Amino acid sequence: MSDSSKVISVYVGMSADLIHHGHINIIKEASKLGDVTVGLLSDEAIASYKRVPIMNFEQRFEVISNLKNIVQVVKQETLSYELNLRKLRPDFVVHGDDWKKGAQESTRANVISVLSEWGGALIEIPYTEQISSTRLIESIQMNTVSPEFRLSSLQRMLKVKPYIRLIDVHSGISGLIIENTRVKRGNEFVEFDGMWSSSLVDSTSRGKPDNESVDLSTRILGLQQILEVTSKPIIFDGDTGGRIEHLGANIKNLERNGISAIIIEDKVGLKQNSLFGNEVIQNLDDPDAFAEKIAEGIRSKSNSAFMLIARIESLIVEAGLKDALNRAEKYLQAGADGIMIHSRKKDSDEIIEFSNEYGKWNTGKPLVLVPTTFNKPTEEELVDYGAKIIIHANHLLRASYPAMLSTAQSILKNGRTYDIDKNLMSIKEILNFVPGT
Repeated sequence: MSDSSKVISVYVGMSADLIHHGHINIIKEASKLGDVTVGLLSDEAIASYKRVPIMNFEQRFEVISNLKNIVQVVKQETLSYELNLRKLRPDFVVHGDDWKKGAQESTRANVISVLSEWGGALIEIPYTEQISSTRLIESIQMNTVSPEFRLSSLQRMLKVKPYIRLIDVHSGISGLIIENTRVKRGNEFVEFDGMWSSSLVDSTSRGKPDNESVDLSTRILGLQQILEVTSKPIIFDGDTGGRIEHLGANIKNLERNGISAIIIEDKVGLKQNSLFGNEVIQNLDDPDAFAEKIAEGIRSKSNSAFMLIARIESLIVEAGLKDALNRAEKYLQAGADGIMIHSRKKDSDEIIEFSNEYGKWNTGKPLVLVPTTFNKPTEEELVDYGAKIIIHANHLLRASYPAMLSTAQSILKNGRTYDIDKNLMSIKEILNFVPGT
């Protein structure tokens, strides 16, 4: 750097989904050191450590390219800076000092290591207090998310994330748990991408049997309390989809409420939970008739982002792999936006077999797996099989019942609540859990 004629280069990595004065300060301070190149993170890179950006890459590129003090904008394909740093060999990397801990801690360490190879330096600007684009975006989404934005968010996630992780929702408080729970797994933070509105969970939480005794209108009405306090996408369990004449109106109802997708299963007759298998009477629909139902549902869509996914029950009733694949082919030809294959076996062998065959078709349409019984494989292993959407279908409800039952029994046994205090949230915690309390 002793050559005074040398142009000093500065690299600034940014998401730039929502520009605020903290970003402007970073760019201004970086420009004092030399020519600023902004490495604009791709949608995929952002989605790898936090939510899918509101604006896509092209929109964010247009915004950041028109800010002053920036010489050029390049795409940063990954959360890691390494590829761009080795290509550009900047003298400095400038970043806020808020990444020393958390999701980007390891990214920071890698930046320091790579820069040391040519004597570059990391300059960290003090974090701008009381401002966070992540918290601003979360606040905007929670308070102003429109039905159309929520509806389309599932499709956007599918384009930029390796897979989507959902769990059952049955109340406002379960929705808040899904909305806000985030844990560190290895070197990254993970969270649920959305919610599964299960007919089993909806029925059971109302103390009713899982046989479509809770009609669709009642279920959608119940979703309102969840929609009011959450922003993540919802996939709706539509059972058989009902009468073909009613499916179109039902889909439009779901679209108006911002639901991202419906999954309907190819069975007829009185609804029986699939996990009973052949212990009860379960009849598969004629595949051509069900394909026509799918086609009617696709024709009725008002929003192309809404998804109708076909659920195949062949393995549930032990009709075999060939039947399942035949049905999948017909349903895709009818326009299904994805396929869910279901199994009630403890091992995942038949799921792997179906997934391998499905993967050979290269349809580009997501495979949905619901590992309720075959729950030993990790999500990563299910993705290796071919899963794009993984639904943990009823676990929040199943966890809540034993806790409530144990609490009720303890109170009856001991005649007081003192003995269960250690198992409960404190009053302060529950008050702080619900915003605005």
